[in-house]
Amino acid sequence: MLAARTRISSVISKRTFATVAKESPKQPDQKFKVVVVGGGPGGLSVSSTVSKLLGKNQVAVIEPSSKHYYQPLWTYVGGGLKDFKDSVKPMADVMPLNAEWIQDKVTTFDPDHNTVTLADGQTIGYDYLVVAAGIQINWENIKGLKESLGKDGVTSNYDADSVQKTYKFLQEFKGGNALFTFPNSPLKCPGAPTKMAFLAEEALRISGVRDKTNVIYNTAAGKIFGVDHYGKVLQKLADERNIKLNFQHELVEIDANNHQAVFKNNANGGELKSFEYDFIHVAPPQGPPKFIKESKLADAAGWVDVSKDTLRHNKYKNVFALGDCSSLPTSKTAAAITAESGVLKWNLISDIQGKNEKQAVYDGYTSCPLIVGRDELILAEFSGYTGQPLETFPVDQRRISKVSQYLNKEVIPAIYWNGLLKGSWAGPGTFRRLFDPLRPKRDN
Repeated sequence: MLAARTRISSVISKRTFATVAKESPKQPDQKFKVVVVGGGPGGLSVSSTVSKLLGKNQVAVIEPSSKHYYQPLWTYVGGGLKDFKDSVKPMADVMPLNAEWIQDKVTTFDPDHNTVTLADGQTIGYDYLVVAAGIQINWENIKGLKESLGKDGVTSNYDADSVQKTYKFLQEFKGGNALFTFPNSPLKCPGAPTKMAFLAEEALRISGVRDKTNVIYNTAAGKIFGVDHYGKVLQKLADERNIKLNFQHELVEIDANNHQAVFKNNANGGELKSFEYDFIHVAPPQGPPKFIKESKLADAAGWVDVSKDTLRHNKYKNVFALGDCSSLPTSKTAAAITAESGVLKWNLISDIQGKNEKQAVYDGYTSCPLIVGRDELILAEFSGYTGQPLETFPVDQRRISKVSQYLNKEVIPAIYWNGLLKGSWAGPGTFRRLFDPLRPKRDN
């Protein structure tokens, strides 16, 4: 009887131990004070500043790509105004010297145990996590687009290969229908499709085929630009340049064999309508990266669920996010990242240093430099939270400006490479405050 009890006790003990062992989290393969997911502008800005503060072996950047692109330049590339090579650098050249670069993909997050898992199976532990993983382009959501992209007049400035063909297609264009699209989804740089329509219309005038061309902009949105302060000026300009806008028209298919683009008219019960094209620039549907959408960090829509004020996760307080992958209800632009990064770094560093400081608050600042010609730009700056202008300069920035075009084309790229990525540029807020006494009263 005693022997039987001993055996039963031994079995129970083993089972209990196995259960406890199973539930205990596995020790990570590597551990860092701060782990940053993403080597785009947000991730590099944060990791540059924090790794300078903490020194080596404390900050890791997880980024699979070998190249870093300054994508705001791609509109100029597509318009024939910049070389593609000006938009790209090796990732190794922009990675912070004090940060550990882990060149792999994150597949899963385990915020309950402060780890992420990589595609190679390794687990990386952290005290603090910053998610700056960008946005996912869903080419497959438009039937026939992936197969036709970069061929026979079908292009998109949202693709590194295709953008290099956009201007070539425009040069080869001899007349007909030039179509431009805007998706029924969030997207990075939401002004980019509109900019391309204006640049292409000008290019067709210069090449002498404008009188043989219908320039058609089919947008899934209800107006040309989300902020009326600038949108009214854009709409007037589109009318003057005979750019035909069709609102709530969502691209659903490219029939390349017949040169037909099929749109769903969401203002008319989803009725399908085909447009013949000779040239088409597609802004593809976009959304949260799958590995974020399927994680515990995501909100209902799939974005990293953070406070719109502090950029701290609403559940996991040692997790932060910025940029396109975040739930921040503002336009997804590089300009927004400048201001977001300053707020995030203040709050993160306060935590790391154990300071009980007042949290920095993000005001929704974003900017969309609206290129409307080779030497013409409307510098839209506003809060994505309020829709109200947050302009830097003490002038009416709705006016078309050559100076703003030069600033955006030549000066801001240098600030991006040498300021934002190195953690020393957090947006133009300081300059805006300096100019405030000189700012005329706005007449909306």
